[in-house]
Amino acid sequence: MNNGKQIDLPAQVERVKRKTRPWKSIIALLLAIAAAVISHRASHGRSTFAGTSYLTNQFIIYGTAALFLIFGSVATYGLAGKARELLEPKAGRAHAAIIRYAILIVGAFTTLLIALVLFGVPVAQLVLGGALTTVFVSIAAQQALGNVFAGLVLALARPFKVGDAVRLRSGALGGTLDGIVTDIGITYVRFDTDGSVMSIPNSQVLNAVVGPIPAAQEDSPVAADGKSGTPGGPEQPQPRPAGPT
Repeated sequence: MNNGKQIDLPAQVERVKRKTRPWKSIIALLLAIAAAVISHRASHGRSTFAGTSYLTNQFIIYGTAALFLIFGSVATYGLAGKARELLEPKAGRAHAAIIRYAILIVGAFTTLLIALVLFGVPVAQLVLGGALTTVFVSIAAQQALGNVFAGLVLALARPFKVGDAVRLRSGALGGTLDGIVTDIGITYVRFDTDGSVMSIPNSQVLNAVVGPIPAAQEDSPVAADGKSGTPGGPEQPQPRPAGPT
C-alpha cells in the first residue's frame, strides 16, 4: 500500500521493461557494430592486432564475429518489436505487424550476410545456391506465399478494417459470408459470424467481392385494387349482396 493505494507490481515491472527495451536494442546494435569492426580489422591484419599470435588473432576474428551475430539478432528483434509497439496505435495492428515482419526479415538477412563475411564464408557461392533453393521453396510454398502477399495488399488497400461488418461473396467461400472483422493477420483474416470465429486465407478474401452488409428492408404493404386481390392480377368475383331467399 502506498498513500492508501495498492501498487500493481506486475504492471510497474512491465512499464519499466517497455521503457528500457529500446535502450537495450540500441546498446545491442552499437555492440554489434563494434564487434564487426574489430573482427574485420583482425582478419585484415591491421596494426591494432599486428603483434598478436596467429591463434589469438583467429580467436579474435571468430569470437567477435559470433558476438556480432548474437548482438545483431538481439537488436533486430528488439527494434522490430518497438517499431510495432509505436506504430500500432497510429497505423493499426495489421500495418504494424507488416512493418515488424519487414524489419525482422531485412535485419535477419543483413545480420546473417555480414556474419558469413566475417567468418570468411564465400558468400557469392551461397547466394547462387540460395537462389536455386529459393526457387524450389517458392514453388513448394506457393499457396502460403500467396496468402502473405495477399495480406500485404489487403493491408495497403484497406477495403475494410477491424470492427467492420462486411459481406464476402465468392465461389471459393461457398456463396455469401456475413461477419465482423476481428483480426487482419499476415496470412488469415478472422471473421465473427454469429458468435463463431472463422479464419479465412487472405488470398480468398482478396479474390472475393467485399461490401457492407445491407440493412434489412421490410416489404411495404401494397394496396390491392378494387377488382383483384393482387395488383395487376386477374379480376376476382365480387360478393353479391344478400337478397330475399
